[in-house]
Amino acid sequence: MRAYKVYAIKDGTVIDHIPDGQGMGIIDLLNLRQWNRTVTLGIGFHSKKHGKKDVIKIEDKELTPAEVNKIAIVAPTATMNIIRNHKIVKKFNVELPETLEGIVKCPNPACVTNHDPVATTRFFKENGKKIELRCAYCERYFKEHEIEVI
Repeated sequence: MRAYKVYAIKDGTVIDHIPDGQGMGIIDLLNLRQWNRTVTLGIGFHSKKHGKKDVIKIEDKELTPAEVNKIAIVAPTATMNIIRNHKIVKKFNVELPETLEGIVKCPNPACVTNHDPVATTRFFKENGKKIELRCAYCERYFKEHEIEVI
């Protein structure tokens, strides 16, 4: 058994149970390279549930609901830990809400949201376990591999 030493944070967010190899993508998705505090990425940690996982620690930042929703799309197994004064004060699994607004680009090139800057994208969750979304404007259905988070 290997012991891992990971930088502890006093306040912030820990994103745990990220599917193996997706941690860097989440850092880019949340634009954390620009964050002016410490961001720690652990890749390939052992996980009893998933085999391997990535972990991200973000110092002095609690994610917004929109940021959590973005993570739910690309890493539905992730858990969020809110840290205050070195203690976990809140822990929850990410969960895709019934409606997503302004965080997903419609893959349909003919959709009005891709041509009208005033039209905000809105999608509805259609399937329980697998990620499938329906655009509120063009009414098309899209599976996980077609979805682009913005």
